[in-house]
Amino acid sequence: QVQLVESGGGLVQPGGSVRLSCAASGRTISFYGMGWYRQTPGKKRELVASIAIDGRTNYADSVKGRFTISRDNAKNTMYLQMNSLLPEDTAVYYCNGVSFSGSSYWGQGTQVTVSS
Repeated sequence: QVQLVESGGGLVQPGGSVRLSCAASGRTISFYGMGWYRQTPGKKRELVASIAIDGRTNYADSVKGRFTISRDNAKNTMYLQMNSLLPEDTAVYYCNGVSFSGSSYWGQGTQVTVSS
């Protein structure tokens, strides 16, 4: 069984920074693609950023220039550096990993609240 565990969320002031981590544990697996999603109450889960195994990245327009996604394939860990945070970045952030066989795995989510 594969588990993804997020960490690093919390309360941060507008303009501040936070770094999220997503670590895979359990059965050894390599993810072709990994990504961060976020969701607020009453809204659909949306893609924030994604990164392929070769390092190619993709960002939502709303976070371009502020967020940076990265991964350490050897450690099967993914990160999201979030800078210049805005109140509208408040959400539960989920990590996702897609294996080479197409199986999708989700973490349990971590809350990020941007408020003064």
